[in-house]
Amino acid sequence: MITSPHVDADSSPVRPWPAGLESIRQNLPVLAILWLTLVTVGVAGRFWQPTWNVTPMAGVALAAGVLFPHPLVAASVPLAALALGNLALPGYGSLAMAVVVYLATAWPVLLGGVVSRGRWLAVFGGALASSLVFFVSTNVAYWLLADDYPRSAAGLIACFTAALPFYRWMPVGDLAWTAFLVSGIAAIAAACDQAGFGRLHAARCASRPQSGSADAPPPPRR
Repeated sequence: MITSPHVDADSSPVRPWPAGLESIRQNLPVLAILWLTLVTVGVAGRFWQPTWNVTPMAGVALAAGVLFPHPLVAASVPLAALALGNLALPGYGSLAMAVVVYLATAWPVLLGGVVSRGRWLAVFGGALASSLVFFVSTNVAYWLLADDYPRSAAGLIACFTAALPFYRWMPVGDLAWTAFLVSGIAAIAAACDQAGFGRLHAARCASRPQSGSADAPPPPRR
């Protein structure tokens, strides 16, 4: 008997999330609660920053990218957490620096599609990429915008060297927070799947008439 490699879950190149994830994405009240939860986690977790520079912002952005289909809605989660936290934390010194920080914080939502494939390698890779991009982009911006270092290769190296102690724990925190938040979303999706919400969503999608079929209703007229 010939077996297809797509049938075997162990040999499949992608492990999809539980079907309950789609039911969560279609449930606006649940999405609103999860939006508020992720923003709250982001705001509360940022107050660890002055000591260890360990924050949940990368994990919050990646989790938002998994949950919310629209990238702008997903990006509103880390941006709102950053803006609210900044009410009690020191500023960035200039508008240009603030723009770089906000962009470097929000961009991981674009990796939500990769993370939602269900591979832990993608989850951890997204967390590490978030840390690296934030570290490089913000320090290059600081080197260009501030007057603390000369505009030369030696000044750029000195800027990165001075920032390395702050980067030491950032990847560790991003890995831990991302694993925690993504695992939480996977657990909620699995619970919805076991409760039948995922199968109900799949059944509804399957029962919808295909466009162009004989059973499809006529388009609305004016």
